This record gives sequence, structure tokens and C-alpha cells, in this order.
Amino acid sequence: MAGRIDRDASQEEILAAYGSEVASLMEQGGYITADVVDVTPDLPGLQAMLDRFNKEHRHAEDEVRFIVKGGGIFYIHAEEDAPVFSIEVREGDLINVPAGMRHWFDLCPERTIRAIRLFKEKAGWTPLYTGDDIASHFQPLCFGPGYAAEKGTGVGQAFPRDA
Repeated sequence: MAGRIDRDASQEEILAAYGSEVASLMEQGGYITADVVDVTPDLPGLQAMLDRFNKEHRHAEDEVRFIVKGGGIFYIHAEEDAPVFSIEVREGDLINVPAGMRHWFDLCPERTIRAIRLFKEKAGWTPLYTGDDIASHFQPLCFGPGYAAEKGTGVGQAFPRDA
């Protein structure tokens, strides 16, 4: 799905370009609205926005995102005593964090992400914070689209995206 439209196109153009996929996801998941979130380093109030995302929380509905530009990390904490898993998302990735799943989100160092979001409620993104400070113990570490660990070594190397 990635690459079919200018990543800096308007929200309306992006939603139109991915219209058939968005419509299919909306029908499958019972979503009623879609929008495009656009986060850049120069966004007024960026840190206040990030401070809402980067605390452990849940949602009453799925958190569905298709990444159009930039990247970030979703931290998934399935249960209170379970390990935390990080999932880096980049352009072309689709993620669905199921309703009720404990998680938080951080941007990658370029502090840019543009994503199509789907919602079941017109109110949109509503966090239910857990009150746990676990997120403060994790620093975002983004590898980018070409990072892979060499088999058997655990040592990562960067490879060109088309390698």
C-alpha cells in the first residue's frame, strides 16, 4: 500500500488514495470514521501530545494505524507481570492494538509520523491510563526499515531497503 501517493499530500488525498483499503478495514472492524494524524517536530504542543501517548494506557476500542510517513514504536504490555514487546512501525506498516491491551507509543528520533487512524467512536482517541510508570523505564530505540540481526550473532547490521 505504501508509495502510491505523495506522503505529504492532504488528508483528503491520502484517504482517497487508500479508500478501498480503508473501506474494507472499516467494514471488517466496525469502524465508523477515519482520519490522518500528522505529527512533525515543529508541531505546536508536540511534547504535551507525546506525553499523552507515552504513558501506559488502554482503549475501549482497537487502535488501528496505517503508517504513511515517518515512524514510531508501540510498546505492548499484555499483562501486568508480562514482558514488554516493542513494535517499530514505519511507512507501509499497518498495526492493530486490540481493545483493552496495555500499551504506549513513542516517536522515532526524527519525531515525525503520519498515519491513517480508524475509530469506532466519533470521539476518536481516548486513553484509559493504567497509572503504572513502566513506560518511564524504556527509551525509544528505532532501527529503521533496513535493520536486521546477522544470524547467530545477535549483532545488527543495516542493509539497504531493497537488499
